[in-house]
Amino acid sequence: MIRTLMLATTMLAAMPAFAANPFATPSTLPYQAPRFDLIKDGDYQPAIEQGMAEQIAEVKAIADNPAAPTFDNTIVALEKSGRMLDRAGTTFGNVVQANTNDTLDKVQTEEAPKLAAHQDAINLNPKLFARVKALWDKRASLGLDTEQTMLLKTYYQGMVHAGALLSPADKLKLQALNKQTSTLETAFQQKLVAGAKAGGLVVSDPKALDGLSAAEIAAAGQAAKDRKLDGKYVLPLQNTTQQPSLTALNDRETRLALFKQSWTRTEKGDANDTRALISELAQLRAQKAKLLGYPTYSDYVLYDQMAKTSAAALGFVQQFTPALRAAEDKEAADIQALVDSQKGGFKAGPADWNHYAEQIRRTQYAIDDTALKPYFEIGKVLTDGVFYAANQLYGLTFKERHDIPVYHPDVRVFEVFEENGAPLGLMYFDYWKRDNKAGGAWMNNFVAQSKLLGTKPVIYNVGNFTKPAPGQPALISFEDVTTMFHEFGHALHGLFADQQYPSLSGANTARDWVEFPSQFNEHWALDPKILAHYAVDYRTGAPMPQDLVDKLKRSQTFNQGYKLGEAITAMQLDLAWHTLPATAPRQDVDAFEAKALAATGLNTDAVPPRYRSSYFLHIWANGYASGYYAYSWTEMLDDDAFAWFTSHGGLTRANGQHFRDTILSRGHTLDYGDMYRSFAGKDPDVQAMLKQRGLK
Repeated sequence: MIRTLMLATTMLAAMPAFAANPFATPSTLPYQAPRFDLIKDGDYQPAIEQGMAEQIAEVKAIADNPAAPTFDNTIVALEKSGRMLDRAGTTFGNVVQANTNDTLDKVQTEEAPKLAAHQDAINLNPKLFARVKALWDKRASLGLDTEQTMLLKTYYQGMVHAGALLSPADKLKLQALNKQTSTLETAFQQKLVAGAKAGGLVVSDPKALDGLSAAEIAAAGQAAKDRKLDGKYVLPLQNTTQQPSLTALNDRETRLALFKQSWTRTEKGDANDTRALISELAQLRAQKAKLLGYPTYSDYVLYDQMAKTSAAALGFVQQFTPALRAAEDKEAADIQALVDSQKGGFKAGPADWNHYAEQIRRTQYAIDDTALKPYFEIGKVLTDGVFYAANQLYGLTFKERHDIPVYHPDVRVFEVFEENGAPLGLMYFDYWKRDNKAGGAWMNNFVAQSKLLGTKPVIYNVGNFTKPAPGQPALISFEDVTTMFHEFGHALHGLFADQQYPSLSGANTARDWVEFPSQFNEHWALDPKILAHYAVDYRTGAPMPQDLVDKLKRSQTFNQGYKLGEAITAMQLDLAWHTLPATAPRQDVDAFEAKALAATGLNTDAVPPRYRSSYFLHIWANGYASGYYAYSWTEMLDDDAFAWFTSHGGLTRANGQHFRDTILSRGHTLDYGDMYRSFAGKDPDVQAMLKQRGLK
């Protein structure tokens, strides 16, 4: 979730009526961290409204400036505009995703279309665009440095992409489309949160939970109590199609019921059904693309990505089909053979896949999640794994702070320091799942780094791990461990930002670049030195035995037909929705999805998409429309980069510094291909990725 270009930067003096609003002036806390000790739900909306008004006044002053346009009086002035809106908007954006309530949902519903109109008012301001265009036309003579040149390019292309060259009549059409789509995106997110909460499987008989650990059953009991369902058990839904409990549950009827709840969470014909909404949203997006001169919405979105076009993105994804289909079919046959050998008497389906795949994994690798979890206590993983890797690679140290207010008691805060002891930034961690939290895991900034604004990064990582019942140890799966390393890779991208201008800072990069640092950081979870430092038995302090370490590492290539297959299928589903032409009628979601899945050439009966259309949060509300392919695109980059590390000595400070200097600290100041070549000395290719996945 990367903030939009124009929501970056500084403000006019607050009006007297807003003097008491916590967002009226910069926070007095360290690093200008949000004043959650003062912020109330009622503070967000007036601050956002006032912030928009102030930024419009600032932009008007820039556009009406009688002086000839210069880089400073136009582009730098824009970078400094909208500071109050930035403070309120970034804080609200996280809280409404991570800890929402009816009041915040109402604010989001009311403000989303206004914010879309606000963006349009800036991007479609003809006087402002004339000044930006004048600078763009004579850019060669301005004497700009590399970062300034990229910033000017970003503004000019961004305004053109937003419709600055449209006729007045078409600008009005575009504004109407933007308002409609922002309203629908907000509604989708809220329906999905509600649908996921309502979709949790309620179980009355504990025998139906056979296979779950005592801690997991206790957590299910606690989840039921939290919903005032005493005496029952609730298995909450995570955002993906597959659910963690499906691996352990022995009762097939329970597995089928849980999978059905996941599969249909927003397809029940009730107030949380999203199908009519996304059908309309896809059509509106296609119409917007046509208005702006693009054949499809996908081509509109990808103009500034590494891939550039929908054809390139789809071509990249489709190259995996032969190897994936073979792997899927082989894995499906192995699972069916195991079911038959146990005289199951049924054809294995998606609800059964992970349950039997785990049995095969135990047989082939003599390993299971139950044996692993005692070695992954979340606090130990964070401090002695995630933080330790950052220390070994980049020299960072971390100190927990208890004097920084937070938006929920689950949140922990750490100050981050450079190797020489200089303060670098602030990090928040919010890992436990809540019914009022959006699904998945993400990173973003409360405060972005900028030399122009004199700000250092304040960053948060959010997860959705199952919180243990009171008195139980906080044990997580290795998949959760990987997620922690992943999101902290995003955090490093933000922490190491070293830009003058906020719009180019840190993770404000293309979708098919921004996941590169995060996925690259996952590799260190299994580095021998790092793993030995955090993977210890929480009961005894004993390190994970070497034979278990070896099994864990060997198991990483197991079940890759499913794991990559569900992701690649979701990528193609995303691209199918967003390559619809503007002339296409509104789609029947179920029929469209079935046709799109059949066209993938993959075994989607056995390996369904990681997200169905109706609960695909990434593409309908989180800015990844036509960009979900970026996860595999950037996996290509991260595996290729890790191969470079391996061939140059692995985990060393020198290698970490090289990666920081060429990738992590550069934000969006250079062409992405040039950045990668400056790191690796060559273009990336898929060979390392295929090897890492065990498909080569």
